[in-house]
Order: sequence, then C-alpha cells, then structure tokens
Amino acid sequence: MTSDNQILEPDSHEEISEKLSVKASENEGLKKTETEEVAESKKTEMLLKQSDNLKTNIAKLQAQKTNLEKEIKQLQDQKNKLLAAQISELETNLNRLVTEAVSDLEQRKQTLQISVEQLERRKERIQEEMRTTFAGVSQDLAIRVQGFKDYLVGSLQDLAAAAEQLELPTTEAWETRETPPSPVTEEVKTLTPQFSEQNFEQKQRQIKQILDQYRTLPDYYGPPWQLRRTFEPIHAERVQNWLFTQGGRGVVKTMGSRLQNILVTSAIISVLSNLYGDRLKAVILANSPERLGEWRRGLQDCLGISRSDFGPERGVALFDNEEAVVQKAERLVAQKQLPLIIIDETEGQIGLSLLQFPLWLAFTPEPTQLSGYNF
Repeated sequence: MTSDNQILEPDSHEEISEKLSVKASENEGLKKTETEEVAESKKTEMLLKQSDNLKTNIAKLQAQKTNLEKEIKQLQDQKNKLLAAQISELETNLNRLVTEAVSDLEQRKQTLQISVEQLERRKERIQEEMRTTFAGVSQDLAIRVQGFKDYLVGSLQDLAAAAEQLELPTTEAWETRETPPSPVTEEVKTLTPQFSEQNFEQKQRQIKQILDQYRTLPDYYGPPWQLRRTFEPIHAERVQNWLFTQGGRGVVKTMGSRLQNILVTSAIISVLSNLYGDRLKAVILANSPERLGEWRRGLQDCLGISRSDFGPERGVALFDNEEAVVQKAERLVAQKQLPLIIIDETEGQIGLSLLQFPLWLAFTPEPTQLSGYNF
C-alpha cells in the first residue's frame, strides 16, 4: 500500500502542477481580458468625453456664428442707413448748389442783357446823332470854312492891290509917330505868361521842380488837377520845350497816340493850375464827338477829375467848332481868366483868330513846324 501510494504521489503532483498552470494561465487570461476591458472602457470614456467636448465646441461655434451673422446684419443695416443719409445729404447739397448756380447765372444773364440793351440803345443814339448832327454839322462847317478861306484869299488879293497904290511915309515919319496900343492887345499881353523871359527865372525853376516831381515821384492818388500817371523824360522834354522855348504858344509833334498827347496836355494843365489856380481854363478843340470823348476820359484818368469839371463854365470845355472856341476864349479873356487852347492832331487847319490868345497848343503828326498846318 505504501509503495502504491508512493508511486501515485508523483503523478498527483504533476497533475496538480498542470492544473495550477492551467488555472494560472486562465487567471492570466482573465486578467488580460479584464485589462483589455478596462482599457477599452477608458478609451470609450475618453471618446465620449471628446465627443461631448466637440458637441460643446460646435454648439459654441454655432452660437458665435449666429451672433456674427446678427452683427453683420446690423452693420449692413447701419451702413445702408449711413449711405442713404449721405446720399440724401449729397443730393440736397447738390440741388442747393445747382439752384444757387442757376440763380446766379440767371442774375448775370439779366445783368448782361440789361448791359447789352443799354449798349444797343447807346449805339443807336450815337448812330442817330452821327446821322442827324455830326454829319450835318461837319458838312456845314466844311462849307463855312471853305467860304471863309475864299473870302480871305479875295480880301488879301484886294489888300495887296491897294497896298501897291498907297504912298508910304518915310522912315523918319515912322520913327517920330507913336501908335497907341490896342486895348484888347494890351489886355491879352498882360494875361500872357512870359515863360521864356529872363525875369521869370524863378517861375521856370518852380515849373522844373514840379515836372521833376512828376517824373521821379509820381503820386497816383494825389488831389484833383495833379498829374496821376507815369511821366517819362520824353514827356517832360515836350512840356519844357513848349513852355520855355515856344513860350506856351506853338505846335508840338504828336507822341504817336491820342492817349500820349493827353498825358502831355495833362502835365501842362497840372503845372499851369499849380501856378494860376482857378484862373486857368482849358478849351479842347477836336473835330468829332468820339475824339472829344477820348479827351474827356483821358483827362479824367490823368488828372483825377470828374464829369462835373467839364462844361462851358467849368475847368475844361470841349468844342468841335473853332468859332465856338474863339468866342469862349474871348469871354474868358474879358473875365480876366487864362484860356489854354488845346487843338487835336486831326485838325488840319488853325484859324488865325486862335493865335491871338495867350496860350495855345496844337498837336501835329508832321515834324514840329508850323508849316504842317494851314493858317
């Protein structure tokens, strides 16, 4: 028995060990299974958590998207409102500007139409005056001048024939007889300024000082009757030659234009006004209303005078008729005034009756010779 038991024990140990190994392997298998299950459960839990997180993020993103869409819509609405307001304001401003511009243009148009109508009426009036007055007067004046010329020629011929028949006295008789001076001639002589005489040196210096002042220190805003324009040396030379060489009575070569002649005349009037004051009266002779208008505007510009200074009883008188000039100058001399006769360059003839007066200035397009005029 004992031996049999001993023989059986090893077998039972092996079985037991095998069983134990089987059990161990089973336990290991169970442990592996449990581990895998735990890992899978953790993995599942992680996936679930990630899924929840993703859902949460998606929900947040959708909410942000909704908010952004609302904000975008609000901004678009604000933008549309601002654009509409700006467009409305621009349209209002444009309409206002257009209205103002149109109104301004309408006013300017009306003003221009009024000016055009005034100019047209003035043109028609001037044309009518030229047709009815100037042409007729010029023709009548030409006829009268020609008749007077014929009369003078005949009278001079008769006078020459009568002089040949006269018995002239000897030289001794001329020396012993004294002819009493004519009162009119003496009156004119007393009024005539003697600029070229030696005893008037002080007055000559005064005139030269005035001309130098006009040339070097022009006063463009000076008082009336004072020269207000640029005075060149050539102008001063013409004025001094007429005053000191010709004694205030003679022909001066034209400066090339009527405006330049008016400037020289203005300087002479200004100087003489400075010396003689209100006694000086300028008398302008030109053969057309247009030229007289140029003289008036030029003297106003150069001397700073107004239209009220022009007229028969004013400082400057304008005439287109030589006889009227002679009559006016005679009245001025009788009133102890000092007439200054200015003859425009377009006058082809100077009447002898004009040469009797104290001061006269004639512009000529020819060289400075009296033969350029018919006296």
